[in-house]
Amino acid sequence: METKVFSVWKRLLSYIVGRHKLLFSTVVVCILFSSCTIVISSLFLQTLIDDYITPLLLEDNPSFSGLLYTIILMACIYILGVVATFLYNRIMVKISQGTLKEIRDDMFVHMQKLPIRYFDTHTHGDIMSHYTNDTDTLRQFISQALPQFISAIITVVVILISMLISNVPLTLLVLVVTVIMSIVTKQIGGASAKYFIKQQETLGNITGYIEEMINGQKVIKVFCHEEDAKQQFDKKNKDLCLDSTQANKYGNILMPTIMQLGNLQYVLIALFGGLMALYSVGSITVGMIVSFLSLSKTFCMPVSQIAQQISMMAMALAGAERIFELIDEEPEQDNGYVTLVHARFNNGEVIETTDNTGIWAWKHPHHDGTITYTPLKGDIQFFDVDFGYTEKKLVLHNIVLEATAGEKVAFVGATGAGKTTITNLINRFYDLADGKIRYDGININKIKKTDLRNSLGIVLQDVNLFTGTIMDNIRYGKMDSTDNECIEAAKLSNAHDFITRLPNGYQTILTQNGASLSQGQRQLISIARAAVANPPVMILDEATSSIDTRTETLVQKGMDNLMKGRTVFVIAHRLSTVRNSDAIIVLEQGRIIERGTHDELINKKGVYYSLYTGAFELE
Repeated sequence: METKVFSVWKRLLSYIVGRHKLLFSTVVVCILFSSCTIVISSLFLQTLIDDYITPLLLEDNPSFSGLLYTIILMACIYILGVVATFLYNRIMVKISQGTLKEIRDDMFVHMQKLPIRYFDTHTHGDIMSHYTNDTDTLRQFISQALPQFISAIITVVVILISMLISNVPLTLLVLVVTVIMSIVTKQIGGASAKYFIKQQETLGNITGYIEEMINGQKVIKVFCHEEDAKQQFDKKNKDLCLDSTQANKYGNILMPTIMQLGNLQYVLIALFGGLMALYSVGSITVGMIVSFLSLSKTFCMPVSQIAQQISMMAMALAGAERIFELIDEEPEQDNGYVTLVHARFNNGEVIETTDNTGIWAWKHPHHDGTITYTPLKGDIQFFDVDFGYTEKKLVLHNIVLEATAGEKVAFVGATGAGKTTITNLINRFYDLADGKIRYDGININKIKKTDLRNSLGIVLQDVNLFTGTIMDNIRYGKMDSTDNECIEAAKLSNAHDFITRLPNGYQTILTQNGASLSQGQRQLISIARAAVANPPVMILDEATSSIDTRTETLVQKGMDNLMKGRTVFVIAHRLSTVRNSDAIIVLEQGRIIERGTHDELINKKGVYYSLYTGAFELE
């Protein structure tokens, strides 16, 4: 555990110190200067009493010029100390915000590299908590706790040296009380840290639950689950309250305990110092006692500050640990080396070119240094494919199928039969447990994932539209497409008519996943987005299941235009949409149980026939 804590602190400090060396060095210098002014002020009391005030009281005609000069000098030192304190606090704000930016950048960049599996197993709210709650604890630590902690450490060292020079016996007394303070801090602070870590975890859980409830408000109200939702929230909220109470209970009693020990130390120094002065032990003077009392009081303040920051440091540790867990998540692996390039034909031979010819080819380097080019057609073949989301349970068994260029293949089956899983394997969102998938005769494991996915288009049942104009959302399918290309894609998908009827047409701003549009309109934009990419292979995952019958006719016409000349995989609950497919694959519990054209399967009078005639219902 201690090794893990050390590792987290080391990584966190590499962001704070390692990436801001000059600024952080300036902060340390300013803190050192500020701490020295505190010590000098305490030592000044001895000089003030022994060298000025006491002699002046004994003189008949005292001169105050020396005293005035010394006070002015000390005032200048105080002003410089205030400037140093102001400066390092300003710089720490810059360092803290810069560090948080870098951490958020690293988190987001790494998140883009994570496999779909990660998002399947973590709630969106918990992931968001890394960017909000966890980074906020780091902000408080870097901008407040860390400079105070460094200042406290430096001040303690400087004061300790000064006290040793001033009086060793009294210094030993201070150290005894300090050891007691350290033991108390370790005991209380350790308990506090444990609960602060649990607090961050439960906070992430409750954030995820709230996000889930917000997204599901309509379902909650339709099925009258408000009370159940409140009860579940109340349970999670109680867990958070309990962990927070425990964490802050220990955190809040730490500071008062340290303060009282500091007061005890102050009394003991006054008592022993007075006795030493009374009996002339060690040539101690009144000025020295006053100075030492000031030093001891100043010594307790940074020790108290260290204790006070333990809770903040524990929260920062918990937040940093969760952030680094995300950053350390295994990224999506890609060992592919076959790439997609522009090509042209020269006497029947495929030639790579930098021009956008509209023709694509797979560039396949071999171990002997040779390179072959295979025209991109869209042939997809499955060879004895097995797959499971976990190693213990397979969800696809011995899948064998083929879709030649330009064919339309439909998947039919109950929910959970494996229809969407098959298409996810084509995208390489997941890797196979066994078997092979070949794309134009090339094992897809050899194709770089970016190039593979660039050759595929997908239209999902659940449409995701991003904040921006309708034009921007269509262009998302191909970022370098022109406005005219986007408009042509919208016409192809039958989205053009309704877009032009909007007040701002293609420049209409969409927010909240296109909440101002109907489900059908959002789906038409999604189809246009796929159309502008112009891929040779298209995946339509129940793209019309959430659309009314009238809009479905419009969407189906757009999809028919989109599917021309392409290899298409269709997943549909409405069997009327797959009648014209070249092949229909019937799945049951991850296995292919029937395949053929619509007429062949109807004549066979098997499962598909029962589904089509209504004897069975798709669940």
